[in-house]
Amino acid sequence: MELSQYHRADFKQFVQDHLNEDPALLLFKYQGKTDFDLKAAVQQISARQKAKKKLSSWTSNPDLIFPASVSLEQSSSEETAKFKAKSQSGKLMIDLTGGFGVDSFYLSKGFEKAIYCEQQEELAKIAIHNLETLAPGKFQIEIGDGLDYLAKSEKHFDLIYADPARRGDSNQKLYKLEDCQPNVVAAWELMKSKANSILLKLSPMLDIAQALEELPEIRKVQVISVKNEVKELLLLWNKKAKQDFLEIEAIDLGKETSAFSFSPGEEGSTQASFGEVEKYLIEPFGAVLKAGAFKIFGNRFGLKKLDANSHLYTTNEVSPDIPGRIFEIFEEINPKKNELKKQFPSGKVNVITRNYASGSDAFKKKFGLKDGGDDFLIGTKTASGFKVFWCKLI
Repeated sequence: MELSQYHRADFKQFVQDHLNEDPALLLFKYQGKTDFDLKAAVQQISARQKAKKKLSSWTSNPDLIFPASVSLEQSSSEETAKFKAKSQSGKLMIDLTGGFGVDSFYLSKGFEKAIYCEQQEELAKIAIHNLETLAPGKFQIEIGDGLDYLAKSEKHFDLIYADPARRGDSNQKLYKLEDCQPNVVAAWELMKSKANSILLKLSPMLDIAQALEELPEIRKVQVISVKNEVKELLLLWNKKAKQDFLEIEAIDLGKETSAFSFSPGEEGSTQASFGEVEKYLIEPFGAVLKAGAFKIFGNRFGLKKLDANSHLYTTNEVSPDIPGRIFEIFEEINPKKNELKKQFPSGKVNVITRNYASGSDAFKKKFGLKDGGDDFLIGTKTASGFKVFWCKLI
């Protein structure tokens, strides 16, 4: 990849002038009318549009270069990258799987120097430009296999960071840690010998219990959601950690960050309380559910579970500290078309189903409903059977 064209004033101005326009139409409209590579310019526009919410300060910086969409999709958001960086500091860090460089950049803020490793040469060239633009003189760039570099290096790191690739040679999704690249399970002893701490970012699809079987020395797991959508699993190891138990922390990065921590032992020894619906329904944040805090969640906040597999909770009194969505129940609804049409004549109501006879899409299709407005229908199972409740979010 020749990066010189990306630095041309006319190229950069074209990108900035057309950021809000349709990329396909731009290709048609300006074909043969520019002195620079139009396709490359339009790719930059398209990438900035796709990453606007995820990487707002990066997309607003005209001096940065964006890679192909696959690398953007796999990149952390600024929000999650900043969260990871909060608890990391020292003299030297290394990112074994640098990618687009978002995590590398934010993690590096707590360190005097940083090393970025990336096997894909074109992606590394983009990162070299961006990291030097954002943090001049801080990064050493290594193009090649991060684990190979680590094995040959005589340096010792305060932090080793890795985000193993989650797709195999045939582009299939992978759910076991040892099947990802690089294989941090096979390289674990090497990594421990070179670091004071290790931070692994994993796919939210990965099975936590399986990952802990593969890396039993992990003492902290963080499940990160953003506005109730699970985005990342983080595994943390620290050479100086004194605790001999595993802590799991579910964190939602919404308008206000909320966190819920527990140990697998607490979850295993807790007895859930069950009951029929009271005044409020509580749906834990996605991070809490992914973390597996099914019984301890209800116990911690004095809530009753509706059913062993529903993962919805109820109470007559709620605490503002509950890490989840709280719904006030108006009444139980008879799920018949004429009843729902009478209650919601516009056909607009937000539908949620948890452990119900059908999924939310099937429910909406059956009764001619579409999401919208402030009202909610929540279909679930209680001890007395399947039920639907009309609620509002508080």
